[in-house]
Amino acid sequence: MKLMEIKELLDAEVLIGEDTLNTEIYSAFACDLMSDVLAFVEDKSLLLTGLTNLQTIRTAEMMDIDAIVFVRGKIPNQEILTLAKENNMCILSTKHILYQSCGILYNKGLRGANIMHK
Repeated sequence: MKLMEIKELLDAEVLIGEDTLNTEIYSAFACDLMSDVLAFVEDKSLLLTGLTNLQTIRTAEMMDIDAIVFVRGKIPNQEILTLAKENNMCILSTKHILYQSCGILYNKGLRGANIMHK
């Protein structure tokens, strides 16, 4: 599924990375605990979260995540957007809650991320 389709399905606003909307996304992972992203995400995925701080961008950078959807209408501050832009990330914001966002994407065929079992 391309980021453009994700944007449309979630009725999301592109905050950074308009030029990356043709990127293919194969899986998604959703949470607000960045330690879970570090501990469990095994593959490059779309990250859905309500956590709008620098830790989110730093975690995505470490995990080679190129796209983040901030849920519940959250908009990160300019410092966070600048860091995301420096890392060539696509940042979207949707008014949907996390649960609903995941359901919409799952229903349209986007699979969950492969996770490491500990």
